[in-house]
This record gives sequence, structure tokens and C-alpha cells, in this order.
Amino acid sequence: MTDTNPEPDLAQTIGEELPYLRRYARALTGSQQTGDHYAAATLEALLADQDVFDHDLSPRVALFKAFHGIWMSSGAPVEEQTEGETAEARAQWRLTDLTPNTRETLLLHSIEGFQTSEIAVILGVSPDEASELLSIARREMTGDIKGRVMVIEDEAIIAMDIMAIVESLGHRVTGNARTRDEAVELARRDPPEMILADIQLADKSSGIDAVNDILKELGDVPVVFITAFPERLLTGERPEPAFLISKPYSEEQVLSAVSQAMFFASTETLRG
Repeated sequence: MTDTNPEPDLAQTIGEELPYLRRYARALTGSQQTGDHYAAATLEALLADQDVFDHDLSPRVALFKAFHGIWMSSGAPVEEQTEGETAEARAQWRLTDLTPNTRETLLLHSIEGFQTSEIAVILGVSPDEASELLSIARREMTGDIKGRVMVIEDEAIIAMDIMAIVESLGHRVTGNARTRDEAVELARRDPPEMILADIQLADKSSGIDAVNDILKELGDVPVVFITAFPERLLTGERPEPAFLISKPYSEEQVLSAVSQAMFFASTETLRG
């Protein structure tokens, strides 16, 4: 007798990739809430109509392709609004100056690790177009905004590497903190315009707690978190990072995440 259901359960397949779709959607929109909204809309569409999921593709490519169908059908939301009200509004306004699909291409490649051939399928363009979009994205995003960046990292070699990458983008590193208390003191002494923080620190304190302490004093500052266990902060069940990269990281991942986070000027406070 022929097996009429040889493929794994679709919900299980999607569930394994959903945390990473959340990560991508959050970085794309600059917001946990908005990113999770689009991830949830994708999940609902797939469960309502399984034909939306292209079974000829790998599960991950098929999921991200489905997401982009919804993202583009909504107009890849960039509201036409004037500058001035909020930092987030200014970021949304600046998006209108970027070449279409460039940010998507950069994030898909550098943060999520897709090859240009896979990006072409996800975005519905040719591989040559995907390669060109990636080149344009690197020029547009890395040359955008410069500022003061604070690093919170307890491993000296990693901290030095991160600081070198950040400085290569033209930012000024205010310093590196190894503990929660050091981070708060450094932020008071030289207030950063962006924070790049590890989750687990030297004294067993939390990088999330350190960031929350700093944001309470400074207000909204863009933050990129680095962690060896990204899935633990991609559940959608509580306030979580909008910008998150995994250990071990690549230079391009840091470059892309920092550029994206600087582009958006608001970060949600987290509860550790």
C-alpha cells in the first residue's frame, strides 16, 4: 500500500523554523511586535491554505518565501509620514530612500545565511538580481548612520573582535563592559547611541538586565544582542530583542545587524 502522507507534519516543520522567521521579521521591521505580527500572519496563511507552502523547496526556503508573499502584498509597509515625531517614524521615512528589496536581501544573506540562489527564490527575482541587490544593500546600509557604540561582552578576545568590526563601520566605540554594573557605569560616563550586548556576562549577571538598567536611564537606544541560544529569545511570548545574532557569529552578521539597528532608533525594553 502506498503511503499517502510521506511528508512530515507541516506544523512541526514550520515550528522548527519559526523562531528564525521571527528574528528575520523583527530585524526587517525594527520591532518585535511588528515582526511577530507578520510571522504570525504567515503561519495563519499556511495553516489555512497549505498550498501557500511550496513543498518542492526546502522547508526553510518555503517558509520565508511564504512570508515574503504576505510582506509584499501588504506593501512592505513603509508609511508616508513626515520626519520629526519619533525616531521610529524617522527610520520609516528613511526606508523610502532605499532600493527596494535591498534590506531584505542583506538580512536573508547575512543574518539568516541564505545563499543568493535561495534569496532569488524567496524574493522572486533572478540569481543575478539577488547578487546585485546584495551589493547595493551593503553600500546603502553600511554608509548610513554613524554613532557611539557601547559593547557589553565578558570574553576579551570576542570583545576586541566586535569592537574592531564596529569601528570599521565608522562608529566610535565608547568602551567594553564585562558585567552589569560595569555596563551601567560606562553608559553613565559616556552615553551610547547604540548597545551591542552578550546575554551571559562574567559575573553570571545578565546582559538583558544591564541593557534594561541603561535604557531606564537613557531612554530608547538601539540594541543588538548576541547569544549562543537565539531560540530562547525568539519565542514571541514576552518582550524580546528586535535585533539578535547567534554565536558563533560572522563579521558580516555583526556588520549587518549593527547597520540595521542603527537605522532604526527604538528598542523595546526586555524583561530578563
